[in-house]
Amino acid sequence: MKNLDFTLLRVVYVNCTLKKSPENTHTGSLMEVSKAIMIKEKVKIDEIRLIDHEVASGVYPDMTEHGWKTDEWPSLFKRIIEADILIVGTPIWLGEKSSVAQKLIERLYAMSGKMNDKGQYIFYGKVGGCIITGNEDGVKHCAMGILYALQHVGYSVPPQADAGWLGEVGPGPSYGDKEWKGKEFKTPIGFESDFTNRNTTFMTYNLLHLASMLKANNGYPSYGNSRKEWDDGKRWEFENPEYR
Repeated sequence: MKNLDFTLLRVVYVNCTLKKSPENTHTGSLMEVSKAIMIKEKVKIDEIRLIDHEVASGVYPDMTEHGWKTDEWPSLFKRIIEADILIVGTPIWLGEKSSVAQKLIERLYAMSGKMNDKGQYIFYGKVGGCIITGNEDGVKHCAMGILYALQHVGYSVPPQADAGWLGEVGPGPSYGDKEWKGKEFKTPIGFESDFTNRNTTFMTYNLLHLASMLKANNGYPSYGNSRKEWDDGKRWEFENPEYR
């Protein structure tokens, strides 16, 4: 019998497609599978299509202070940091995540030096995962880079935190397509993939479980990982090897 309550959690999906709204995206279509679960679990949902916004390139919190006329990143970051869970979605191009996904990672990195109220890096206690689509190899490769980056800036990554779908190598229908080059499909491409459906479901629930545990415990204890305390001279049980 289910006794889990995820209603206090908030998730933000950041779709790093190269297509501007309102054009449909294949990555967005797969994200809808995860979102449907979140909706049924009554999780609060936010969604950002990054390419729709004027986000400057750079690794500083506000690039208008570094020569850019416009930078929407500071306002988008407020939405991202309010969420307990971040799910990054990207297509695969030339075997890599999109340039928009790389920009997102760089801008997250720009904020990683900020601290929470316990003196830890600001993304501590947040949970991250990714969703990837394409017509060429690269789901695991892209997930490897995205999830490494998320944990490096402070996000926690649970088991099976990635999901994806690949079509045949080369030009062809993509996830969610109902027709391609005049050929119509009874079921949208990918919708009947048990592998993709299973992994997307497992990813979604693993993110929920870990986020729920962290939220219930107010994130991580600050013992041994507080940047503020380290800067103030606290060293816990660390001893400089030079003096051993």
